[in-house]
Amino acid sequence: MTETNLFNAALDCLRACEAADKVALTRAAAQAWREGGLSLAAAHPPQTLAAPGRPARLRLVMPRELPRRRPDSREGRAILFHALTHIEFNAINLAWDAVYRFRAMPRAFYDDWIRVAEEEAQHFELLRAHLNTLDADYGDWPGHNGLWEMALKTAHDPLVRMALVPRCLEARGLDVNPGIQDKLRAAGDTEGCALLDIILRDEIGHVAIGDRWFRHLCAERGLAVETTYRSLMDEYMKGPPRGLFHLEARRSAGFSEAELAYLQGVG
Repeated sequence: MTETNLFNAALDCLRACEAADKVALTRAAAQAWREGGLSLAAAHPPQTLAAPGRPARLRLVMPRELPRRRPDSREGRAILFHALTHIEFNAINLAWDAVYRFRAMPRAFYDDWIRVAEEEAQHFELLRAHLNTLDADYGDWPGHNGLWEMALKTAHDPLVRMALVPRCLEARGLDVNPGIQDKLRAAGDTEGCALLDIILRDEIGHVAIGDRWFRHLCAERGLAVETTYRSLMDEYMKGPPRGLFHLEARRSAGFSEAELAYLQGVG
């Protein structure tokens, strides 16, 4: 890592295509930031990235075209862990995009999202290693582009990004984690369950970081947190998601009781 400007270093991480390169650049940039080797000096304005760097062998398809995830078979578990690995790879890009795109934020904002990028890189490696034990690797199946599509839709405003990526899409990861673990236990994949324990713990922290900066930006603009969240969910997501909610995890990540009632359709 020779780059001395944080925003350019973040762009290097975003552009890296091969997984090993993206992980290595992420760790080098995070270390350089902690050691004071990256500045917040003015750089070129952020570019609109139609797509971040991805492995050339990875094919993107519509969500309905993805293979079925059936944890009761070895191949089904491999497909499941491929999907989870793909999410974490995208999460590295989303964290670096928050760093790269949103300028003039408090230094603590960059501390937080650089930490998230580093932890997402660790999650990616853990999941990829488990995928390898199932005789598969990242890129063996296609993935979808939903997370990056949301990054593009929210590129204009950090408040909207914080509401809809960590507090919506990533929070759904908290919700579905217990159900996936139940299926893995039934299939005897105790190692996979243990990995999801690590990821759940860290992802609560990541959603909490999004919550912290969403609230910070609402306060800075004189906006009411709960009504702003509702309006953004209605505008971008057509209302709250359906399905079960991991209420304890969402509370730990900063969701209020009024927000949880709204998500469940009772408030």
